[in-house]
Amino acid sequence: MVRIGITGHTNLTDATAELVAAELRKILADQPDRLVGVTCLARGADQVFARVVLELDGALEVVLPAADYRERKVEPGNVADFDSLIAVASVRTMPFAESNGDAYMAASEHVLSIVDKVVAVWDGGPSGGHGGTADVVGAARARGLDVTVVWPERAARS
Repeated sequence: MVRIGITGHTNLTDATAELVAAELRKILADQPDRLVGVTCLARGADQVFARVVLELDGALEVVLPAADYRERKVEPGNVADFDSLIAVASVRTMPFAESNGDAYMAASEHVLSIVDKVVAVWDGGPSGGHGGTADVVGAARARGLDVTVVWPERAARS
């Protein structure tokens, strides 16, 4: 079994989500063992990753940052996608009541503590707030984890 974590931007354009999915299929299909994808299931990169893991018959583990995550952070247009993915995952909720930067970083740190490698859907820029993609990439690299950055040509954030 190989456990791969994801970090990435939440605000991918639709065209970028398709480009990222294609890149993730290539990366994840090459795993020699059973694939387990570990994600916080945020919209954007995390959910694209989760769908690709499931397409490849992998298992999905979700680490929710806080008890209020679904109610506070999942946007109305994303609830059905979020619910369909979480329904087929094993789920752990971090011990935070409220979703905030500290909860996001703690959830990402937990992901990093249980994975063999990380995929980062990242444009290389700084984090927009504590616990953002650049912070997680930095933490993964500090732990010595293998980080594969995915940012296809013509990729964009909305």
